[in-house]
Amino acid sequence: MTSQPRKKKAKAETAPPPPDLPTESRWRRIRRWALRGLAGVAGFYLVLIVLFSFVPPPINLYQMSESWRLGGIEKDWVGWDEIAPVMGRSVVAAEDANFCLHWGFDMAAIRDAIDKGANRGASTLTQQVAKNVFLWQGRSWLRKAMEAGLTPVVELFWSKQRILEVYLNNAEFAEGVFGVQAAAQHYFGIDARQLTATQAARLAAVLPDPKGRSAGKPGPFVRRRAAQIISGAETIAADGRASCFQSAE
Repeated sequence: MTSQPRKKKAKAETAPPPPDLPTESRWRRIRRWALRGLAGVAGFYLVLIVLFSFVPPPINLYQMSESWRLGGIEKDWVGWDEIAPVMGRSVVAAEDANFCLHWGFDMAAIRDAIDKGANRGASTLTQQVAKNVFLWQGRSWLRKAMEAGLTPVVELFWSKQRILEVYLNNAEFAEGVFGVQAAAQHYFGIDARQLTATQAARLAAVLPDPKGRSAGKPGPFVRRRAAQIISGAETIAADGRASCFQSAE
């Protein structure tokens, strides 16, 4: 008998390892996912901006942290018709006199602040609303960049009156006291609709330093600043710079 040659046992076939992705392809994937992430964040904020154009924004991050620290805060939302008209004029005169003339950024104020090396004074009411409602406190470049991106979108979807209404309901007027209604009750024992020109001016005067100034027991600086604000509020009412947020009285 002749012996048949023994068949060699076939080796198990293994798939070849996948080729390494070229560096360019990897970067394309990273860039694609990064763009998707940015688009998702932008879409999220866009939905909030549209929603808050007619729904009162909820408590923000800073108010939440202050509530935790203090064991509670004073805050009571009121509509535009429940706020004395002079309060809106006073805040605009104090914080952003060209509010009706710009689209979210006051370029003249920015240039002036840069020339003087000032840390404060260039932020418009719209920028402050974008920060207070949608972002966090602090001076990081990321926060500033996001604020710059959100500001024109807020201007696009909200009326000037709505911007001022949201600002007045979220601004801090004393430690743990947020919004003009809570401030009017805290300092004067009245509702926001009952504020006089002097009371409104004093409230506006404490905005840059609500923990260090008092509208109820104003020092010399607050009294002087309030007098300036009263004059400024009368000026913007006379020259038309209040026309974008209130009708002629």
